[in-house]
Amino acid sequence: MQISEAHTAAIAKSHSTSPKATPRPVNKRSNHEPLMTSALTTLGSVLGTAALVGIHHHYRKQHQPEARLQDYVSGVRAQLHTLQASPKPQLTRLRYAYQQASAAWQRAYHDDIDDKNRDSKNIVTELTAIHSTIMLARPVCWVSGVASMPQNRSLINNDDSNDDSSNDETGFGVVGIDADRQIVWQTTMPERVHDIVVQPIPNIQNRQNNQNRLNAHNCPRDVVVLGRRPSEKFWVLDTAIGQVKFAITAADNRHFYGHACYSLDGSTLYVTENDTISLAGKIGIYDARNNYSKVAEFDTHGIGPHELIMHPDGETLVIANGGIKTEQASREELNLDTMRPSLAYLNRHDGTLIEQITPEHNQMSVRHLGIHDDGTVMIGIQFQGEKHINVPLVLTHYRGDPDFKPLVMPNNQWQRFHQYIASVAVDSERNLLCVTTPIGGCAAIYDLNTRMLIDAVRLPDCAGASLVAGQVSGQAKNKDGTSGFIVSDGHGKLTRLWVNTLSVETSEVAELDSKNTAAIIVQDSQIHNMSFDNHLQAVLA
Repeated sequence: MQISEAHTAAIAKSHSTSPKATPRPVNKRSNHEPLMTSALTTLGSVLGTAALVGIHHHYRKQHQPEARLQDYVSGVRAQLHTLQASPKPQLTRLRYAYQQASAAWQRAYHDDIDDKNRDSKNIVTELTAIHSTIMLARPVCWVSGVASMPQNRSLINNDDSNDDSSNDETGFGVVGIDADRQIVWQTTMPERVHDIVVQPIPNIQNRQNNQNRLNAHNCPRDVVVLGRRPSEKFWVLDTAIGQVKFAITAADNRHFYGHACYSLDGSTLYVTENDTISLAGKIGIYDARNNYSKVAEFDTHGIGPHELIMHPDGETLVIANGGIKTEQASREELNLDTMRPSLAYLNRHDGTLIEQITPEHNQMSVRHLGIHDDGTVMIGIQFQGEKHINVPLVLTHYRGDPDFKPLVMPNNQWQRFHQYIASVAVDSERNLLCVTTPIGGCAAIYDLNTRMLIDAVRLPDCAGASLVAGQVSGQAKNKDGTSGFIVSDGHGKLTRLWVNTLSVETSEVAELDSKNTAAIIVQDSQIHNMSFDNHLQAVLA
């Protein structure tokens, strides 16, 4: 039988295509094996690490009852913090990834606690729409208000990126600062803020052990941020991460004067307020353990109270009655000719007036305060009189003394401070006092043993002043181990000041010319793209 060519071609084509017509089944398991292996390896690593941490933590709890699981995160964070100085972009990205993960873990940890209080009327449910927080996971040593803050979404100084387009928008805010004077977190605010008050830890003065100090530093607590006078708001933030927890509104016919202080146990907040009807000064008392609800108020026995501080005895409020009447929603000064400023001591429990002192000139507005561990009050004055009048601007007072005692200014040239002291910071251990004047553009350090000026350095628009937090980080001390002061200014600088030597007699210092005095106070600055505001507060002081 003959076979046609067409039939032969069809048979050949059928044989040539038969493998494609019946493909061999694909082994799907071989594609999943690498994924499963990776997942099992990761899971094994996580479980192994968790088991080791759990065993170690159990052992630590037997010897250190205060030990917490958070300490392991803090330890890893401290190790990664040493990488900060490295210029390698790979290490920068590694550090950034860890910081974001740690920040998310901390926020979840705190949110779990805060969920129990969501029914409180003082919790503002739309805080995230008003405040925006970005942060890095590093310990905070200082907190400051910011009058102009870039609204960028990164705090990392990344050498790979030179794009400044995200820094164009600016606004009011608050920042947390670490021991290296770098920004840890920044939180936007709906208005300009003034004073910063950090909640104290009970018995912090008795914590001598370095580990106890570190544990106390990591202990979650609040920082209160007050609006600039006159304001009807203050805000409570988490010190560690800058997240807004509460927004407190002033009571009817009241506004805040921009300052507050805590009781030494951190349970009660005292805030200077104004009665907008009678214009009498008030102290509002807020329960920090009950979501900062207002529980009482006292008279300040004066007008226009500004800063107030807690006396070291823990029972006495020290109040700077500025003596200036102001209307609600106005900074207009209504009674400059009839001012009556004073320093008042009140019983913090019932508001009883214990003692009251008035300055020599009725236009010496008692404004800003600091206090030595021995109870001596340091007073910064804002003089409201004629500019040609020369009055002392830095005074001290000790309970029982009949009058204020001015510190000594060479040749009595108080006018170099341009009639305004913005902040005072006291180093009780070394008997030093730092004062700032933004109008005068300088910061000065006094020796409290002799009450004389050591020196003043030029720092334009400086205002905030605080102690170096040497007990938090040895990096914050200078080379010979002594502490110093941190001064902030409106040009974005955080300047560390310390006395180069105290062996030079103060009487000789006053006579040295400007070429020689430059070395008496040593300074170095960190510059940031923001404008720091009036006050700077140490987290541990």
